[in-house]
Amino acid sequence: MATDERSIFSRIIAGEIPADVVFDSERIIAFRDIAPKAPVHLLVVPKTERYRDVVELAAGDPGLLAELVATANTLAEEHAHGEFRLVFNTGASAGQTIFHVHAHVLGGELEEGSLAQ
Repeated sequence: MATDERSIFSRIIAGEIPADVVFDSERIIAFRDIAPKAPVHLLVVPKTERYRDVVELAAGDPGLLAELVATANTLAEEHAHGEFRLVFNTGASAGQTIFHVHAHVLGGELEEGSLAQ
């Protein structure tokens, strides 16, 4: 895959774009969203580009999906007192703008009328 075809998340994973990383493991990375919709807004991203959305991830690697959710929960405990929303957008009309599966961990008061993207 050419560099310009890779998602911004793949470029963050490769260290080409800086991010405020809060978690990094062999299969998952998490970092603060650059346009937060809540006081705590973290993105939890599998390091593979193989899956465009959560439906593909669930069908292709349910273990990785479970690991992603467990990581989101751990991060919510650390950053949001364990109270959080976990959002997966699937498809452009649902607000998905980056087609590399990822979860939004949102904690605290949400901006009125905002949707995690």
